[in-house]
Amino acid sequence: MKTLDFTPLYRSFIGFDHLANLMDTAARSDKSAGYPPYNIELTAEDKYRITLAVAGFAEDELEINLENNTLTVTGKRADKADNAEENDKRFIYKGISERNFERKFQLSDHIKVSGAEMDRGLLHIDLYREVPEALKPKSIPIGNKQKSELLENK
Repeated sequence: MKTLDFTPLYRSFIGFDHLANLMDTAARSDKSAGYPPYNIELTAEDKYRITLAVAGFAEDELEINLENNTLTVTGKRADKADNAEENDKRFIYKGISERNFERKFQLSDHIKVSGAEMDRGLLHIDLYREVPEALKPKSIPIGNKQKSELLENK
């Protein structure tokens, strides 16, 4: 299997070490850790929705945290040892996973979480991009130097 080496990024891009670390982490992540399955959807300009298939989990068994631009969704099932009904089941085939999980999403700067909801076994997390006024594009008028100085003083 071919692996990617991001070492040249560390040598030649100054100040982008965070981006190189993100790419390195993504390349090294376990490809088999596909549980629970999820979608990332662009719902409108600057609005996103992450949908996770969390069949079998109740709302109180799920936790959503946002820390340092990392959105973490954790699912912890109630202890099966306490549930005698679960222990008495005999499966011929068991294709529905009931394991605990932790899924992390690295968010870009200025991405905010607007809410989360459960609907028919799907956990929807809505996000939006909020760019500060200082970073938004500005229109610069063309004119003489006096007009430009007046605009700067305002």
